[in-house]
Amino acid sequence: MVQAADKEDTLYMELKTGRVVITLRPDLAPNHVERIKELVREQFYDGLTFHRVIEGFMAQTGDPDGNGTGGSGQNLKAEFSSEPHSRGTLSMARSSNPNSADSQFFIVLDDAPHLNGQYTVWGKVESGMEHVDQIKMGVSAMNGKVFDPDTIISLRVAADSE
Repeated sequence: MVQAADKEDTLYMELKTGRVVITLRPDLAPNHVERIKELVREQFYDGLTFHRVIEGFMAQTGDPDGNGTGGSGQNLKAEFSSEPHSRGTLSMARSSNPNSADSQFFIVLDDAPHLNGQYTVWGKVESGMEHVDQIKMGVSAMNGKVFDPDTIISLRVAADSE
C-alpha cells in the first residue's frame, strides 16, 4: 500500500459513527485526485447521501441530487489503472461512457475484481473502515436504493484541517 506523502494527499471523512481516513492516489489518477480535492475544498460533499449501497459490494455517494443522476457538471477523462478494487478502495462512478465520471464515487465494501481496469481508482481507506461498514444498506431488489440514507457529515483535506 502506498502511504500518503503528506496531509495534502489525505482526506478526513466524518460519518455519523466516526472518522474515515482516506489516502489519495495521485500516482494512479492525478486529474481525478485534483478534481476531488477541488470539490472537497468547496465543501461540495458535505451533507451528500450514500444513495446507493449494496451489501457486500459498495457504498456510492457524491450526487447532489441524491438519486444517482447528478454531479458537479464537469466530466473527467478516465484514468484506469491496474490497481485492484479491493476492500476500502475509492473509485469513480460513471455511466457506460468511460469518460463520464464527475463527482460520484464509491467505496468498495468487499473485493470486487470484476471492476478492475474499468473504473478510476483514486484512493484507499487507511482507517475507519468499520464506520463505512455501518453505512445504511439499500434495497437489493432496487439496485441498492437507500431510503432515509446516511450522509457525509464533512469531507476535508487533512492539510486544511489541522
